[in-house]
Amino acid sequence: MPDIDFPGHDKLVHALDQAVSAGDEHAVTSALRNTLCRMIRDRDVSLPTCVFDPIDDHYARREIYRSPELGYSVVAMTWGPGQGTPVHDHCGLWCVEGVWDGELEITQYELLEREGDRFRFRAAGGMVAGPGSAGSLIPPHEYHTIRNTRQDAVAVSVHIYKGPMQACSMFVPEDGEWFARVDKCLPTDEAA
Repeated sequence: MPDIDFPGHDKLVHALDQAVSAGDEHAVTSALRNTLCRMIRDRDVSLPTCVFDPIDDHYARREIYRSPELGYSVVAMTWGPGQGTPVHDHCGLWCVEGVWDGELEITQYELLEREGDRFRFRAAGGMVAGPGSAGSLIPPHEYHTIRNTRQDAVAVSVHIYKGPMQACSMFVPEDGEWFARVDKCLPTDEAA
């Protein structure tokens, strides 16, 4: 189970533990959004330096903490210039995502229709988020993309999942608003 040491580690974990103990998934994600925004601005908390190093051929997923008591996991993602995701879900896990450094474009998608493994989506809003902003996803409202639109800067985000997120469904464009669902394994990159 990953537990990477970094400045402010115990302060961050204590704050996240309190938020995750807030009640139902709506109370938990609301408390986590507020907590994550506060921790991003807290000068006592610094992420491990490795999370600021992009990986050339994919955005990096580095698990920096997993709670043995409460089950949630914390993953720092590093987005090199232009890197992003296809439309994807979180396989039923709630998630709170916050921008730690840089800028990310987040686009939410609304599921309009499903025919087997074909899904019809429509973009339902988006935003460019900067440091200190956070949002949450609670299934079934979990379809989205994330992209670093900058070509000259790295972005870092922190994702807190209900449990370890080791797989998801991604959706590959087919025709117009139709997408094909593809199962995707989500390995983590080494954090040190």
